[in-house]
Amino acid sequence: MANEAGSTGDVVTAKSHKASVFDRLYTGTGAFDIVGKRKRWYVIFGVLMLVCVASMVFRGFNLGIDFEGGTKIQLPAASAAGPISTDQVQEVFTATLNREPASVQQVGTGANATIQIKSETLSVADVSRVKDALFEELRPQPPGGEPSVAQISDSAVSGTWGGQISQQALIALGVFLVLVTIFLALYFEKWMAVAALGALIHDVVVTMGVYSLVGFEVTPATVIGLLTILGFSLYDTVVVFDKVKENTRGLLGLTRRTYAEAANLALNQTLIRSINTSLFALLPVIGMLIVGVGLLGVGTLQDLALVQLTGMLAGVLSSIFLATPLLVDLKMTEPKFKQQAERVALRRANAARKAQAGAVEPDLTDDESLDGELRREKAYASAASVPVRNPKAGDARRTGRPSGKKRR
Repeated sequence: MANEAGSTGDVVTAKSHKASVFDRLYTGTGAFDIVGKRKRWYVIFGVLMLVCVASMVFRGFNLGIDFEGGTKIQLPAASAAGPISTDQVQEVFTATLNREPASVQQVGTGANATIQIKSETLSVADVSRVKDALFEELRPQPPGGEPSVAQISDSAVSGTWGGQISQQALIALGVFLVLVTIFLALYFEKWMAVAALGALIHDVVVTMGVYSLVGFEVTPATVIGLLTILGFSLYDTVVVFDKVKENTRGLLGLTRRTYAEAANLALNQTLIRSINTSLFALLPVIGMLIVGVGLLGVGTLQDLALVQLTGMLAGVLSSIFLATPLLVDLKMTEPKFKQQAERVALRRANAARKAQAGAVEPDLTDDESLDGELRREKAYASAASVPVRNPKAGDARRTGRPSGKKRR
């Protein structure tokens, strides 16, 4: 293909170039050549996924005690002297055993707030030492109760529970991907299903890779949160694909645009919607990080917010820069779309020769002209497919239109 299935740069008008970035973004006239530069996006996403996979293989994950097993100690977050902070608890634990716990977090608010200590598996003697030290230093007491060592509880956490959560999550992920593929193949077509599936796999790999690179702790809440980002990424991709389907309806009978150009126009038309949707979707996640972690200090909220923030950012990038370009390359493997692209190139070459010869034609590659032409063609097709019915007099009276009969 000499022109990469018709470079979308041919349909960018001088007016689009002169307009500001925000004007081009909101008008959605195809000024951003995303599909035409798809090789660049493939290289960027390919390198990113390669780094993530390498980190997962060689570096691994920072698994929490729910996966590896350990000991959990819990005590009230208040004493006769006032509230007990997580820093105080961590200092007592570290001074007693000469090692730091895996995590110390406050759970709940108000009078029912408690502090949980999670660490690697401790012996019975070490647990007893920590509980005695916590009681002597902090004197925790429940609401309306008296300080006592009995208020400090401990339990052993088995790694099999986290493994069961992961197994069920993997099963749910597999079922989700299969059902999504079937739905997209029936509602759209097979290549759209393949492209959307590729974008979803990218989102999962990148999110897991970021956790491996940065060293975020992986908990059951992280695994559950990973499943929630798939729906967001799929929603954004489906919105774009629906517009692509609309723009490419009847395309094989036209020589105005190639499939790549029509797909790029659809991407531009939905670009501002994707950006706005992503921004408003990220606001609650950021709020969960600020309120849950900064004010409440709840670790579960932190785990959910981190995985959702990472996955949503990966999802919006893949739906814009990966899913549609991948769809275009898959569609261009079909001979009929290659032939249509060749007819578009031939028509444009003929128009250029006529323009040079002095017989100047209207610039039919102008985006506004193309939009008007396509709207007219859709209107003609709709009118041809719907039988014309002359309204009866009763219908005319109900709609307020004149019936042609003279009223007496």
